[in-house]
Amino acid sequence: MNNEINPKNLKEGEDFYFTPEGYKCFTEKHHLKRGYCCKSGCRHCPYGYDKKTGTNKK
Repeated sequence: MNNEINPKNLKEGEDFYFTPEGYKCFTEKHHLKRGYCCKSGCRHCPYGYDKKTGTNKK
């Protein structure tokens, strides 16, 4: 069984939304579905990653 998230199955408003600048921003729910931190400093990171320090806050 493949646990990868298929980009075609993402739901706008649930898994992501578009910022006023037009960028796709993933929600906390999407990050939890993915199951790991990508360490990119995402806006809604549920894992508490701080890009400035390179550590997890939570």
